[in-house]
Parts: sequence; structure tokens; C-alpha cells
Amino acid sequence: MQLFTRHFKLSKQLSTIHLVVLFYVLAVGFSTLLLSIPLFHRQGINLSFIDILFTAISAISVTGLSVVSIAESFNAGGYIAITIVLQFGGIGVMTLGTFIYILFGKKIGLRERQLIRIDQNRTTLSGLVRLMLTILTIIIAIEFVGTIVLGTYFLTYYDTWQEAFLHGFFGAVSATTNGGFDITGSSLIPFADDYFVQFINMILIVLGAIGFPVLIEVQELLKGMYKDTHEKYRFSLFTKLTTVTFLGLVVVGAILIYLLERNHFFADKLWHETFFYSLFQSVTSRSGGLSTMDVREFSMPTLLLTSVLMFIGASPSSVGGGIRTTTFAIMLLAIFNYAKGNSSIKVFGREIDSEDITRSFIVISTATMLVMASIIFLAITETSPIIYIIFEVCSAFGTTGLSMGLTPDLSTLGKLNIMFLMFVGRIGIFSFLFLLRGKETKDTFRYPKEKIIIG
Repeated sequence: MQLFTRHFKLSKQLSTIHLVVLFYVLAVGFSTLLLSIPLFHRQGINLSFIDILFTAISAISVTGLSVVSIAESFNAGGYIAITIVLQFGGIGVMTLGTFIYILFGKKIGLRERQLIRIDQNRTTLSGLVRLMLTILTIIIAIEFVGTIVLGTYFLTYYDTWQEAFLHGFFGAVSATTNGGFDITGSSLIPFADDYFVQFINMILIVLGAIGFPVLIEVQELLKGMYKDTHEKYRFSLFTKLTTVTFLGLVVVGAILIYLLERNHFFADKLWHETFFYSLFQSVTSRSGGLSTMDVREFSMPTLLLTSVLMFIGASPSSVGGGIRTTTFAIMLLAIFNYAKGNSSIKVFGREIDSEDITRSFIVISTATMLVMASIIFLAITETSPIIYIIFEVCSAFGTTGLSMGLTPDLSTLGKLNIMFLMFVGRIGIFSFLFLLRGKETKDTFRYPKEKIIIG
């Protein structure tokens, strides 16, 4: 009882952001214990603590980078355990925590609502509980449909229905949460010629990465159409901006990958092969992590382009990491408007708040410095080519999971660095910065302002 009282007092002393990070740390601890249970390992497999911890963090951050083969290290029970961890990481600790709270009849108070707001990157406290339940319902529905579609289709691939639906279930959860894990042993390479499997996986990846607010607004639109209301539904600026940016990055990414590889990897490929290779690679670099080919076969320019796409990552309030699509969009809009001499950013009939512009550049600057520091650090601790390091670092920060094969060969220091990046990529740059900063103080006096030379 005294121990509980001490922990309760400690939670009162911690800030909201510290509590959110603490819950994710506890989720990592729980996941590590869960995945270390020998019952979930294949016979004769002995995993070290650092490898289990790496797998747990990779699953909680829904990255998919792994130092061990999931297919060769875990059995069917282990696969289910990993999907549970992926749910916590993808949907969010506070979303599932809210659901458990409600199941036990607990009241969601102000403190809990503040935690939800931080975890889901929201700006207000209103309607958060309903939001969490809606997110949970939508994601589970998507995963359920994905499981049925893939499981049924996999009956032509596997001998038993149990094996087919196990692969369908794991694949649906991994794609929807953008987890990037696979139980085939070689990602989606066995389905490189199966465009139906690729198409379903691309849809699931997009639904998970495009952002929960977008899915909720689409749901509201469909409800209005079902009720046959005559009022025209208006999407929020967030939904318009993030959807246009997300789809724009997918289309531009696919075109650039095709142009860069048409005389290299695509040289001997048919048109439909190049189309699906380009499109799938562009979609999965948002945060998916699944792959239909060995990325080491790509040329250097394509690997650098993919690294940039992974660094940008998915949309805010989604299962993905990176600097996020809206941050990238605001940066481009700010540069474009400044070059035109505009003092504000106007888009879709709305004006971007100046604070959001500042926040975007802070996120990009901090993320760039963090990624550059990690690249330099790994260049010292590892012996791999620099492109391998750049690719792996961007994959970890963007919680993508694509790999050139460097991760299994990392030193202990290298693994710790990648784990740190995956964790920061999941909680977000602002949560990371708020975690570091001290108690906020108000200025008691001001100095005269003076201009300095920039650029």
C-alpha cells in the first residue's frame, strides 16, 4: 500500500508529457518481458536480452527493424504476442489504456484527458474519450477486414486454413500499424509478382499512416451520405493539407523512383513490374517498412531519395513517425510564400498560424540535428558503408523499418542508438523536447531588440 501511495504521489509530481513517455517506457518493459517468455520462442532458440529489448522497442515504435529473424525466432504464440505489442505501439498506449479504463468502469478525469491529448497530438481536451473509442473501432475494423481478405486469399498459398489466416492476421496488423514485421522470413518478396497482395498491403499502410483525424472525418462524411443530409460536409484544413501532401509524396516518390531506376533495377522489367515496384516502394517509405524487393539492389540516388521520404514519414496523429507530412508541407509553403514576398501562408481558404510555422521549423531543425548526430556516431562505431548508415538511421527515425541489412550486424552501441531513434520517432520531436526542458518560467524583464544578419 505504501509503495502504491509513493507511486501515486510521484505521478502527481510528473508533468503530463513525462507521464506519457513513462507509459511508453513501461510498455517497452512489458513487451520485453512478454517476448522473453521461452514459450513464444522456437525450440533451440536463445535470444539475448539486448535483442529482445531491441525487438520490443521496434514493435512499440512500430518500426520493424529487427536484429533477429521473426520467422525463425518465434512460434505462432510469439507471432500473436508481437501483434499485441504492435497494437499498443500503433494505436497508442493511451488509446488502449482509455478502452481498458472504460471496460473497468473507471471515470476518465482531467489528468487522463491531458495524457490522451499529448499522446494523440491534439490541441483541445474536448471529445477525447469519444475520439479514442472511434480510433480504436476504425483501426480494429480495418485490421479485421484486412485479415479476412488476406487470410482467404492465402488459402491458395498455404496448406491449412490455420496457417493462411495466421499469415493474413499478422500481415493485416503489421501493415495497418505500419509495423513492418513479417513472418515469411523475407517480407513481401515472395509476393513480388502478386499484385493483389501488394495492393491490399498498400491500402492498409495508407489507412494507418494517413492520420486518425483524416479517417474520422471520412467516417463522418460517409455517415452524412448515409443519412442523406443536404448539408455539404467541410473537411478541416488539417485533413486537406495532410491528404494532399501524403498523396503528393506517394505520387512524386513513385515517379522519381521510376526515373532513377529505369536504366538500373528496372532495365529488364516489364511496365507493370516497374509500376508496382515504384508505387509500393513509395508507399512503404511513408512508414510501412514492408518490401517487395531487396532495397540493396537500388542505385545510390534512389537509396538517398528513400531516406528522405522515410525522414519525412507519415502524417501526425497516425501510426507512423518522422517529421510528419504537415511539417514538411508547412516548410515548403513558408519558403514559397517568403520567396514571393508574402507575410503569411494562405492555403485552402485558411491562414496558417505563425506559431505552427515556428513549430514546424523547430521540428525539422531538431530532427535534422538528431539524425546527423546519429549518422556520425554510427560512422564511428560501425564499419559499414555510409549509405547503409544513412538509410538505417532515417528508417529508424521515421519508424519505417526498411533495411539494407545493417541492423543485425550492429554493435551494442549501434543498437542502443537505433533504439533511441525509434523511441523518439514514436513519441515525436515535441514530446522529446518537452521531456528535456525544465520548468517553464516567465520573463521578468526584456532587453531591447536588435537585428542580426541572416543567410
